[in-house]
Amino acid sequence: MVHAFKCQDKYYIFDSGSESLHECDEITKNYVAAKYENSGDLSAFSKEQIQSIENDLAPLKAQGLFNAEEVKTYPLKSTEVKALCLHICHDCNLRCRYCFADEGAYHSAREFMSEETAKKAIDFLIENSGNRKVLEVDFFGGEPLMCLPTIKNVVAYAREKSAKDGKKFLFTTTTNALLLDDDAIDFFNREMENVVLSVDGRKEVHDAIRKTVNGRGSFDLIIDKIKKFVKSRGNKSYYVRGTFTAKNLDFSKDVIFLAENGFDSISMEPVVTDIPDLAIRAEHLDAINAEYENLLGKYLDKYDKGEGFNFFHFNVDLEGGVCLRKKVSACGAGNEYFSVVPNGDIYPCHQFAGDKDFLMGNVFDGKLNPQIRSEFANSSLFTRQGCESCFAKFICSGGCAANNYHYEGDINKPYKITCSMMKKRIECGMHTFAHKKDNKNV
Repeated sequence: MVHAFKCQDKYYIFDSGSESLHECDEITKNYVAAKYENSGDLSAFSKEQIQSIENDLAPLKAQGLFNAEEVKTYPLKSTEVKALCLHICHDCNLRCRYCFADEGAYHSAREFMSEETAKKAIDFLIENSGNRKVLEVDFFGGEPLMCLPTIKNVVAYAREKSAKDGKKFLFTTTTNALLLDDDAIDFFNREMENVVLSVDGRKEVHDAIRKTVNGRGSFDLIIDKIKKFVKSRGNKSYYVRGTFTAKNLDFSKDVIFLAENGFDSISMEPVVTDIPDLAIRAEHLDAINAEYENLLGKYLDKYDKGEGFNFFHFNVDLEGGVCLRKKVSACGAGNEYFSVVPNGDIYPCHQFAGDKDFLMGNVFDGKLNPQIRSEFANSSLFTRQGCESCFAKFICSGGCAANNYHYEGDINKPYKITCSMMKKRIECGMHTFAHKKDNKNV
């Protein structure tokens, strides 16, 4: 299928079958939208215009780069476990209002994972990884730095076990940075493949939501620590991750604020919550999509000035992306990737943690509920309702199963609010790709 759209001052046609992006003029964009997307009136075009446009499209069709047949492929599924999210701590030293994890407690008792349980989780991963050589563990919370000694011992244990079993571990963590001291920085830089640090942008935006247990804003407590960490990080991966809500629909200001404070790897995620004054609703989408365009202009202006930074949601690779079978397979949650909570219980991912309907087993018995695992293993792009007619399907892969379930009642029913924002971000990402290509700076 094809998708015609305008982004900034450019017009494009995207062919999902070949993943080809073509720049065009406005009349061609309008004609393609009318004929191939049923979005417009074909009678508005003269015979001469139609013939001229079709003549221009003919070489692309001949090369399989326009309205190309989409390759049919089976999802890339496996019974080998590749990754775990370890909830090393169900407690937090912040009380962020939008926290999906109930401010770290996951609607249960505040507790830490024991070293014994964490090591058993490592054993479970190795024992169920089959022929996989590279395994991933994400230390999650709550706030993981509240359990740094446990994390250190578990990493050492995993390194020792992997050497014996012919495996390699990649570790990541997410932190609010309140406890980020020199010891933690040194450890993260030695052992963590990636580190995600939470900061929502401008001080007033951050402090309105991300408060300490005493009700104080946390911005001044963390910003210099994060700057110090990033300066020490060298060329190793990190992300400064923010969240925008209905209260800061001008989130481009927060992204640019973070960039101008020296952070060159940034993500700004839309909140997913039912809290009335924070929730993203359908009536916000026009403003949000306009704000993505606003951010895109600022982002590319900085790029052109040699001040470019990496903004996660504008990264769209149309030349060297992952294989199609992987793209149609979704994220692997509940089948190849699992979440382990402090008592050792296993869930499909961190966003299902604590929901007893999705309790899959426990690391101490080493078994997984076959019915739940089958439900996730059989879920893919091809089971996601409505995705077959979406231009973004091979980039989006059908959305987040947890968000789909929590807001639409079915892991295979895409969450409409997220879909709208995803499509806009992908269009912005395609324009970014074309702009950088034109400037020979890809």
